[in-house]
Amino acid sequence: MNLSPMRYKDYIWPHNPTTYSIAYERQVAVHKVPFGRYCTQDLGLTCRVMRGEGVFAGEGAYEEFKALATVFYGGGPGLLIHPVWQVSSAYFTALRLEQEPLPDYVRYSFEFREDYDGYSQALEELSGGGQTAGPDQSGSPAVHTVTEGENLWAIAQNGGVTLEALLAANPAIKNPNLIHPGDQVVIPC
Repeated sequence: MNLSPMRYKDYIWPHNPTTYSIAYERQVAVHKVPFGRYCTQDLGLTCRVMRGEGVFAGEGAYEEFKALATVFYGGGPGLLIHPVWQVSSAYFTALRLEQEPLPDYVRYSFEFREDYDGYSQALEELSGGGQTAGPDQSGSPAVHTVTEGENLWAIAQNGGVTLEALLAANPAIKNPNLIHPGDQVVIPC
């Protein structure tokens, strides 16, 4: 099976990292109550943490690591697109060089933490924002019909918008690696 490359913000891995792990955790509080008993309280899910390791090999391996490090230094959340897992907004929280770099071989590890902004999203829904009843007077969004071999990255680029903006305009698309011919994609203005 040929998987699409992993992506974060504008960086596309030349080949996917060799290992991945994802941690789902639930935070629980334990409170002491009288008579030697305890009460457990479920505080809910915490952010998912994705870790992995990879290798850049061949001519320019260290340059490729430096390009990835430049994305890390950029800060702020970005769209993380993994070839198998669901897409999420995430922070790039760790990048480690796991050995002394060689001119043609670099082994590294990384960590991403999911960005969940449910609070802001809930406020937007309560205020009535986020949904457009119809096209406004300044212009209406275009609708693109997906053809064989197309992907969302190319559709966004041809439409002159970022992938993040395209996904925001199409909340029904949960995995940008899974679109099919005939699907309708809204291209925002």
